[in-house]
Amino acid sequence: MNAFAGISSLNAGSANNRRGFLAKAGGGAGMLALSALMADEQMACASTGSTSQHEKPHFEPRAKRVIWLFMHGGPSHVDLFDPKPGLIKYAGQPLPESLAANVKTRRPVARNPLLAPVKPFRKYGQSGLDVSDFLPEIAKHADRLCVIRSLHGDSVNHPQSVYQMNTGSILMGHPSVGSWVAYGLGSENRDLPAFIVLPDPGGGLKGGPPAWGSGYLPASYQGVTMRPGAQPILHLTPPPEISSQQQRSTLALVQQLNQRHLLARDNDDELNARIKSYELAFRMQSAAPELVDLSQETEDTLSLYGLDQKETREFGQRCLLARRLIERGVRMVQVYSGDTNGWDAHKDVLSNHTQLCRATDLPVAGLLTDLHRRGLLEDTLVIWGGEFGRMPMSESGTGRDHNPWGYSVWLAGAGVKAGFAYGATDDVGLRAAENKVHINSFHATLLHLLGLNHSELTYYHNGLDERLTGPSEIDIVPEILA
Repeated sequence: MNAFAGISSLNAGSANNRRGFLAKAGGGAGMLALSALMADEQMACASTGSTSQHEKPHFEPRAKRVIWLFMHGGPSHVDLFDPKPGLIKYAGQPLPESLAANVKTRRPVARNPLLAPVKPFRKYGQSGLDVSDFLPEIAKHADRLCVIRSLHGDSVNHPQSVYQMNTGSILMGHPSVGSWVAYGLGSENRDLPAFIVLPDPGGGLKGGPPAWGSGYLPASYQGVTMRPGAQPILHLTPPPEISSQQQRSTLALVQQLNQRHLLARDNDDELNARIKSYELAFRMQSAAPELVDLSQETEDTLSLYGLDQKETREFGQRCLLARRLIERGVRMVQVYSGDTNGWDAHKDVLSNHTQLCRATDLPVAGLLTDLHRRGLLEDTLVIWGGEFGRMPMSESGTGRDHNPWGYSVWLAGAGVKAGFAYGATDDVGLRAAENKVHINSFHATLLHLLGLNHSELTYYHNGLDERLTGPSEIDIVPEILA
């Protein structure tokens, strides 16, 4: 029997049994992309909250949108963006006692000898910014980079650090940065979500999807995962035997039933988010295929992102898709590099980083070039970094362990100083030592660039006005602002 037969005969008395009706309706839920767009039950928002009263900046923004290139696993700052002459000088020797005090690691690597940078650094551009030979293409953009060399967090483990870098807390269940941005600013395109995530196809993110979840914010603000190819969002395309009119009629009925259910339940936020997801999914059916159609791009652009090379093609596709997304009004796009282990170079930094830098260096440089020549870099903020850095001591002879106490990220584009390095780690790159930047301050500065005051961007939850940067007094980092 056709899943849509008998729809018109449904009367008001059956509204309370809509779950049973939908169960019998077959492919309706998949057709409407609920699996991709509605919140997981465990990440539903609290019913005490409300939908956003913000969706506009508090003051004139310097950036209108963000592309966050997340290097999952922890890239080694002392091998990429933080040159340490002391690490070369003392290579092969134990960590100096003055630096070894209170070193906390998951293994006793503090007793391991120091490992020199595995590739040399060189100065680039008029700024003379130091970049490793691992990243020769990004190095050409040195005069566009703002490198923070003194970032630090609170956990040595991957899941907690992934959560903190994405949500401001080492605990699972808090809203991600992208969700806060979507809550604060909304989307500039009603046919696309405000926050889209392009995960590594290898999967295995430590901590999983809560890294881009909405936590206690309304579920409609969570990140929507998308991928290149014919099926950018799973289950979005309706079966071929279902006409657009049948689908529209079904959606209208489901919305009518949901609205009745919503009114009887004091406008429950979770259900409200689901209703919005139905409508957004329907609109995206026409927007998404055009979005991922890279045949519209010139050969020069495809080559710029490395789509003509095997090693760079996959990550290059997602970087190009990120540009197409922000061009169409998406507020925040996260692009992940690194599968289960990713940049987690415990055994061999040279082998691990050679592979990942080859895959990402050209596409990232291409993204910066493309944004600049299209005039988008002026109001787009690009972020590059992972959940932490690596230790200056060796592990397994040629690898490095996790280091959350002092590491590097870089920013480029709207509102940040270009060709600039801020802060410093100690002589060997173990801890942030000068102009320290905690992750909460980093987030506060990110929101500031988007025209949002982090202390005013709040959501009432369990009796508290929650915010991305937590309850403590947090300052932005004005020194990196242009």
